[in-house]
Amino acid sequence: MGQSSSLLPSIKRARGRSGDHSTVYPPVPPLYKLARKFKATMKKTMVLYPGLSVSHFLPMMQFADELIDRGYAITVALIDPVFQQHIAFPATVDRVISSKPAIRFHRLPRVELPPAITTKDNDFSLLGYLDLVRRHNECLHDFLCSMPPGGAHALVVDPLSVEALDVAKRLNVPGYVFHPGNASALAIHLQLPLIRAEDQPSFRELGDTPLELPGLPPIPASYLYEELLEDPESEVYKAIMDLFHRDIQDSNGFLLNTSESLEARVVNALRDAALPLFYCVGPLVEKAGERRETAERHECLVWLDLQPDRSVVFLCFGSVGIGNHSKEQLKEIAVGLEKSGHRFLWVVRAPIVANDDPEKPYNPWADPDLEALLPAGFLERTSGQGAVVKQWAPQVDVLHHRATGAFVTHCGWNSVLEGITAGVPMLCWPLYSEQKMNKVLMVEDMGIAVEMVGWQQGLVTAEEVEAKVRLVMESEAGNQLRARVTTHKEAAAVAWGDGGSSRAAFAEFLLDADSRQSH
Repeated sequence: MGQSSSLLPSIKRARGRSGDHSTVYPPVPPLYKLARKFKATMKKTMVLYPGLSVSHFLPMMQFADELIDRGYAITVALIDPVFQQHIAFPATVDRVISSKPAIRFHRLPRVELPPAITTKDNDFSLLGYLDLVRRHNECLHDFLCSMPPGGAHALVVDPLSVEALDVAKRLNVPGYVFHPGNASALAIHLQLPLIRAEDQPSFRELGDTPLELPGLPPIPASYLYEELLEDPESEVYKAIMDLFHRDIQDSNGFLLNTSESLEARVVNALRDAALPLFYCVGPLVEKAGERRETAERHECLVWLDLQPDRSVVFLCFGSVGIGNHSKEQLKEIAVGLEKSGHRFLWVVRAPIVANDDPEKPYNPWADPDLEALLPAGFLERTSGQGAVVKQWAPQVDVLHHRATGAFVTHCGWNSVLEGITAGVPMLCWPLYSEQKMNKVLMVEDMGIAVEMVGWQQGLVTAEEVEAKVRLVMESEAGNQLRARVTTHKEAAAVAWGDGGSSRAAFAEFLLDADSRQSH
């Protein structure tokens, strides 16, 4: 038999006068003392409320792993991903649920008549997304109220889900915002509401005029989030500005997926500003081999095994259909890669096509017809030089492979961190969201990448692809990029080592959450 719980009073047996055994119970402590002792032995439960995109969801799950390592119980409250039209997200959620048994996942009840969070062209709809989060507030409230004794120690939400902080306030639960992006993006969106007065030109009217913000290199106004380039009187502009205001007013602090060494200037500038607490707890990225679901390795990794060290250029452009290139652009990339003479591993997805037929909507995950999309004879001519993979490749494993020598990326922050932690220099090809701002940081501030400038005109030519690949793979400038990214890789490892800045920031966050508990 197992040992009895230490929460229960011990039972002693004594012999009576007649020799019979009788049970003697010690005095029972008051119930409130038992409850207090029971609560003290329970794990503290952090409730995470992630966003509905792969790029927001996965870093928060890495954050969850760190909390588990420190003895916390983790519950993830999920808005049903059936609302998300990009199939990559529901598939990612299912994979994570099956691979992380220590985390409790709870799907909130579906709301009636959910708003669309993407347009008919699969573009992101901020207003629809915010409405979706707002409609789930009562479901989240009811779930938090239904939790076992002790409840939620803290609620950590996605930056687009700050509406949920209302629920945390009502229940007197500490609420934090987990930003999957960098400190630079946070600095921009916290300061923008403060730098534009009503009588000044809109950000759209400023065009390429550089914005001067403390701790940051000059950033053209045109590089801001698309919603900020709308008319200041529009609903979407007002919504994103209100989101920024609420981030500051309603959260107890920000958790950032970056390290102090990676963004030292902007981190120092943020500390000097009158802003809420923030904690640089990154980089939080998947580890090589973590995503492997079968014993069999992906075919592209087997191909990489046959290539020399640092000889392969890897091209991959994110996890959503917005990053799919046109047929014309695919041909330019193919010609440039072939002419460069360098080995390559290229992830190709179906091109963006105009389609007004509601019965046959554009499917960004349709299987690409490589023979029809790429130049005639390209696959045969480059069979000894490169490999083309349809749809998806295990990006982290590829970046950490000894054969990978450069990374052509859309500059999503997760991909940037994966490139840095693998020590791979990058070629920037920003496409949407904050990626243009990340490009400036990577090229101007960190010095770990070069820019494919053709994206600004809507087409990167074959000549530029060839020239930039050669620059990174062959020149002294490329060697300097590699040296700088290696330095950042080593600093990132130090940040999460004993006494490192990210480990210390994580501990500070936990202490802050403890200090806000009601007694």
